[in-house]
Amino acid sequence: MRIDKFLSEMGIASRSEARSAASRGGVLIDGVPVKDLSKHIDPERVSVSYLGRRIDYNRFVYVMLNKPEGYVSATEDSSLPVVTDLLPDELQKRELFPVGRLDRDTVGMMILTNDGHLAHDVLSPRHHVKKVYFFTAAEPMAEGVEEYFKNGVTLRDGYECKKAEISLSEDRLSGYITLTEGKYHQIKRMVAASGNRVTSLERVSFADIALDPSLDRGEWRYLTEEEIGLLRSGE
Repeated sequence: MRIDKFLSEMGIASRSEARSAASRGGVLIDGVPVKDLSKHIDPERVSVSYLGRRIDYNRFVYVMLNKPEGYVSATEDSSLPVVTDLLPDELQKRELFPVGRLDRDTVGMMILTNDGHLAHDVLSPRHHVKKVYFFTAAEPMAEGVEEYFKNGVTLRDGYECKKAEISLSEDRLSGYITLTEGKYHQIKRMVAASGNRVTSLERVSFADIALDPSLDRGEWRYLTEEEIGLLRSGE
């Protein structure tokens, strides 16, 4: 891989920025300054430094984001802020995208990556990746709703949902719902089909990866190796 392409793909610098830095001795390969950035390197076998910072090679990036309300689960939108706006410039240059979607007013756990193959496999219906949501309802949930969800809710448009789990608080005004599919506004539609209305919704887990409680709304962090393993196990 060309040195300038490596720096660009890692989100460190544009090719013109890299050339400017190299002209000042700011690009080092194995500790030696290089000016010709068209040279090819194996980024897994050499040490690359840019303006005094070591750049470790990672082809794919995996990020956990605590999505706030009001953001669209997309990489661009003509009128609304998107979840990738919450990432630093360096990561935005890596062209990350959300794995799946959350409604604009739904908050919580979201995975972003540039690994298209993994994202495609994780989202495939045949893999039944679990997603857990915490919800609050306008009224106490009806008696027997647990069995209703377990048997597969039929939505008002006739769609028959897969089996889902629901566990409720003592007052039945809130609880957790576990799904293995992700239809448009599914939880809101499931709760509506049971005669109630969702007033707030937060995803707290995806593919057995729990939302980090230390992340405030809008904050992010890299996934750990263990979490990446859990994500891969859903492929």
